[in-house]
Amino acid sequence: MAEFDSIRSRAGARTTAVDEGLRAHMNKVYGTMSVGMIITFLAAWAVGNNAAMMNTLFTGFTRYIVMFAPLILVFAFGAVINRLSAAAAQLFFFVFSAVMGVSLSYIFVVFTDFSIAQVFLITAIAFAGLSLWGYTTKKDISGWGSFLIMGLIGLIVASIVNIFLGSPAIMFAISIIGVLIFAGLTAYDTQDIKNEYLAHAHHGDSEWLGKAAIMGALRLYLDFINMFIMLLNLMGARE
Repeated sequence: MAEFDSIRSRAGARTTAVDEGLRAHMNKVYGTMSVGMIITFLAAWAVGNNAAMMNTLFTGFTRYIVMFAPLILVFAFGAVINRLSAAAAQLFFFVFSAVMGVSLSYIFVVFTDFSIAQVFLITAIAFAGLSLWGYTTKKDISGWGSFLIMGLIGLIVASIVNIFLGSPAIMFAISIIGVLIFAGLTAYDTQDIKNEYLAHAHHGDSEWLGKAAIMGALRLYLDFINMFIMLLNLMGARE
């Protein structure tokens, strides 16, 4: 009996350690994401309220560089993440956040400040609810992944095509579908980040855990930013 109690006690201690580690991991994911969001906002606000910089960055061929730079950096990050240290990966993420802010600076010219703040708040509430559900649900939503990724690829292609077409109807459809896709991705990515940690929790690889937290922050950051932009296109009041 004493031996059974000892085994149960050790099992309980391991479970408690994993739970505490998971909380710390998710706190780092959300904390890193939040810092990235602040950097993005500051960069977007600074550039969006500087007429000279806006004229330079969003005129001629330069605007395409500004628009596609975040997408290029995301693919580059995925390609080099395994060769970076956790500290370098975090620096890369913050640089990416600044570049994303420059890319999104146009919203301060196109939309009113009040509508930007209003839609940001709506996005924050929706994101928090979806992420919390993805974290706490007992339902396995891993099967959503392939469907959502296919939808995301289609959304990217349609968005690129519409840059040249400039169709309001296509943009409206992209925005509605985009909200649904990124809402689903928020819940899916949160559960996947949690499950990924639990699968590696016993390995004790602090370097891997550090980089995994950065990648998790990037995934949720992109979900939030894209859902915000889609909702802003649907609900934002224009200048």
